[in-house]
Amino acid sequence: MATSKLQALWNHPAGPKTIHFWAPTFKWGISIANIADFAKPTDKISYPQQLAVTCTGVIWSRYSMVITPKNWNLFSVNVAMAGTGIYQLSRKIKYKMLSSFRLLE
Repeated sequence: MATSKLQALWNHPAGPKTIHFWAPTFKWGISIANIADFAKPTDKISYPQQLAVTCTGVIWSRYSMVITPKNWNLFSVNVAMAGTGIYQLSRKIKYKMLSSFRLLE
């Protein structure tokens, strides 16, 4: 049973013999790095970088559900990218709003 499942994974059009497996697998490094940046001081967060991460995640998540065969690894890594990017952008926006509010006091 396990052998047949491994064989099916190995021969899948988005399996480990193709770039469609390895590209999203290595892309997880970007999401992991973004999670590690949660500890970064908020003033060091880059709007352009996080906007790029978020947009890439949203666009490619949608695309991964349109292509054949559906690539769930590509979908999940891009949902993670969009989520971490949105979180980082929300941290930065909140920081900027609180900073400007403190200046008005």
